[in-house]
Amino acid sequence: METPLLNGSSGDTDLIGDDGDYRPVEGYRQMRRVFWIETVKLWKIAGLIVFNILCQYGTYSVTTIFVGHLGDIELSSVAIALSVIGTFSFGFLLGMGSALETLCGQAFGAGQVYLLGVYMQRSWIILWVTCIILLPIYFFTTPILKLLGQEDDIADLAGTFTIKIIPQLFALAISFPTQKFLQAQSKVSVIAWIGFVVLLIHVGFLWLFIYVIGWGTNGAALAFDLSSWITAISQVIYVVGWCNEGWKGLSWLAFKEIWSFVRLSLESAIMLCLEVWYMMSIIILTGHLENPVIAVGSLSICMNLNGWEFVVFLGINAAISVRVSNELGLGHSRAVKYSVYVTIVQSLLIGLVCMVVVMGARDYFAIIFTSSKVLQQAVAKLAYLLGITMVVNSVQPVISGVAVGGGWQALVAYINLGCYYVFGLPLGFLLGYKADMGVMGIWLGMISGTALQTVFLLIIIYKTNWNKEVEQTTDRMRKWGGQDIETEKIADNI
Repeated sequence: METPLLNGSSGDTDLIGDDGDYRPVEGYRQMRRVFWIETVKLWKIAGLIVFNILCQYGTYSVTTIFVGHLGDIELSSVAIALSVIGTFSFGFLLGMGSALETLCGQAFGAGQVYLLGVYMQRSWIILWVTCIILLPIYFFTTPILKLLGQEDDIADLAGTFTIKIIPQLFALAISFPTQKFLQAQSKVSVIAWIGFVVLLIHVGFLWLFIYVIGWGTNGAALAFDLSSWITAISQVIYVVGWCNEGWKGLSWLAFKEIWSFVRLSLESAIMLCLEVWYMMSIIILTGHLENPVIAVGSLSICMNLNGWEFVVFLGINAAISVRVSNELGLGHSRAVKYSVYVTIVQSLLIGLVCMVVVMGARDYFAIIFTSSKVLQQAVAKLAYLLGITMVVNSVQPVISGVAVGGGWQALVAYINLGCYYVFGLPLGFLLGYKADMGVMGIWLGMISGTALQTVFLLIIIYKTNWNKEVEQTTDRMRKWGGQDIETEKIADNI
């Protein structure tokens, strides 16, 4: 099996020890070479994942755009259904599925490639059961939205639309684990191509069902369901047909140690959801200020820009998770440490560049979203906080990716709970309402929570003994379906 560290380049042999791991870096020249090696490996994975996430984001955006031409009520209803109910389910299932990033990545790195198919089937089972548990939210969307104060017409249509996209929910339960299966092996080009082709197909479906046949929001729901299942089925076909080393067919081993797997999946979901809900809560708090239209509008514009930057870091998040889990599986503790340090430095540089751009264009970028001078001025005042947020958010997703790759989901979930909900939210409330700082106070408090979480995780990473993490990786694979890893490695080397 080819080591994830190097591709056999003779010019890098002085960097690599007999065990395949990096030797201690000595001098600027070696440090520069390690930085370049890790940069190439990171972006080979991250670039294509970013492209795929943009395609997935595009299916939601395009659906909203097409429906928007049907009427204001249709637009609001579908937007709420996708952004509230759809995002909640998407985030929870993505979190549940991210347990595979830990297990599949470590198994692949250790040469236990056959386990990837078993883990993927186990995740399919867990996510399908999770979908069934989530169904009441879909069936009772209308009363839930009315309880939250939404208008009856919008809530009724949103509830109807949500019920009709239930098939899409179950498609995610197939596609998420399959994506993690492929990501662990760095087969991300397939995911990217499928995402791009399905986006084009989705646009065709929307045009056909909404404009040609005239099915309105029913046609949008049908297009959403079909596109999601095309993605899931295409990925499974590729796995079955072209991933023979990792896919050995359906196996009863998928039911082995399933409760331990469920626990790791829940830890992953809680860790991710605490982060997603934290950023959603700022909109809720802002909506209760004295001038909510300007406050929410200006904040939404800033969050939109921040969201585009966040897409890039989601790709880096997934890429560093793959790198960490693969190298832990191989037993390369120093490679893990170097890849983490290189990724944090690069992400911080990207965040600083984004901050500088936002600061420089603070008086102009709101024109893209609104013609209101009052709203443009409000956005310009928030631009400084947006720039700081971009820097903080550049490091935080990387550390979360390291946590997933290392299997630290439970620890990070506790840290998120304390930093976000015990410190950040109350501070934002006090600054926003009691100190009369408005939206700037709310945002400043929440940035402080994110910064505190980032500091804690940086300290943990700095103090981590990666040799012990390698030992825990070996124990985890033995417990959850692996054979004796050292025997496998010896056989592989022979």
